[in-house]
Amino acid sequence: MKLEQCLTEKTVNQNLLSIQYAVRGPVLERAVQIEKELEKGVSKPFKRVVRANIGDAHALGQKPFTFIRQVLALVACPELMTSPSIPEDVKERVKEILEDCIKGSAGAYSPSGGLSLVRRRVAQYLHERDGVSAASEHVYLGAGASDLVKTVLSLFVHDVDGKPPSVMIPIPQYPLFSGTISELGLRQANYYLDEENSWALMIQELERCWREASVDSHVRALVVINPGNPTGQVMHEMGAPYSSMELASFSTSSKGWAAECGLRAGYVELPRLAPRVRAAFEASRALQQCPSVLGQCALDCIMRPPRAGEASFPRWSRERAAVRRALAERANAAARALGAIPGYSCNPIDGAVFAFPRVELPARAQIAAAELNVSADEFYCLRLLEETGICVVPGSGFGQLPGTFHFRTTILHQREEFEHMMESFRRFHIDFLRKYS
Repeated sequence: MKLEQCLTEKTVNQNLLSIQYAVRGPVLERAVQIEKELEKGVSKPFKRVVRANIGDAHALGQKPFTFIRQVLALVACPELMTSPSIPEDVKERVKEILEDCIKGSAGAYSPSGGLSLVRRRVAQYLHERDGVSAASEHVYLGAGASDLVKTVLSLFVHDVDGKPPSVMIPIPQYPLFSGTISELGLRQANYYLDEENSWALMIQELERCWREASVDSHVRALVVINPGNPTGQVMHEMGAPYSSMELASFSTSSKGWAAECGLRAGYVELPRLAPRVRAAFEASRALQQCPSVLGQCALDCIMRPPRAGEASFPRWSRERAAVRRALAERANAAARALGAIPGYSCNPIDGAVFAFPRVELPARAQIAAAELNVSADEFYCLRLLEETGICVVPGSGFGQLPGTFHFRTTILHQREEFEHMMESFRRFHIDFLRKYS
């Protein structure tokens, strides 16, 4: 008797086959291979691979905030509470957190929505940030924003008026959204940000996207990524009528000044949901048990950092000022350096994590890419990797206006590595133009 495989390309969930995540795609795969080749002594025109494909600040040299790590250490090992080297406000914070944990242990499950203390802290943060009241019962914690985005999008997996559901997303976009939409079997409706106007969101473009998508689908949701990823632009206010609609507002500890990517913590605020919809969302979250309690503790520190008069405030203030200063300097320097390269253009970078420069690619380069059956920007990024060791992500992985070419690079590297990257981009592109013009 011949045994047949249960799962094949034809019998696996077909939605999964269409997922693409360029951030960890072919260019990174080649970068990993090159790293192994360098370890074996293979000669390259560079000494190391520079990973600029992902915005992981700690992996690129940013130091953790002392206050956050002290809180995490004491939460995980309460015996350290007797240490005289730990500030009193850290110990007070840990007492608050452990009192909200079952049996005073971070090793116990929290409620599926997250610790009550941290949810209250998020609501208070939102109130202070936005000037609008926020209810802690409308706040849900997750294993990063990605975890919560998927649960929210799953609410829309249902035909309406005989039409399949679709979701409007910005182009360029972070492929979490396109990938999750594919996984859930939703349809993707693209609206284009205006690159000539600093990646602005234009109402007439939203209307065009909605009209075209509505022909054969029912538009259920609009995604706005702010600060933009990969573009780095920041939108400050949406105003009426959007301010009174059902809203899912996400944030994460992975980005911003804390940059605690590995702890996987985030929140979503979900005001104005119908009661049965909220019950369904909460039931779905309950299936996940709960997000990491240590991640929740880090989020608590971010939502309510040390304040003036508290023992940890001076050190935290110095550390935060240094991070903000470095981010601002690199954002300005990256925009200037990239914009000065012949054939490059780069909008000002507001959210100082990524740059998304536009690159003019000669016709001969586009033909060479087609002969290899890869997109022109992927061809460019692979050549950049092979000749400089710098790993970036092709713009096609995020979406871009047809006929334009981009790549996304993080700008979180420390000064020496950052300057090396900018100079490498310049030298490589001048040589690339010489080869293919």
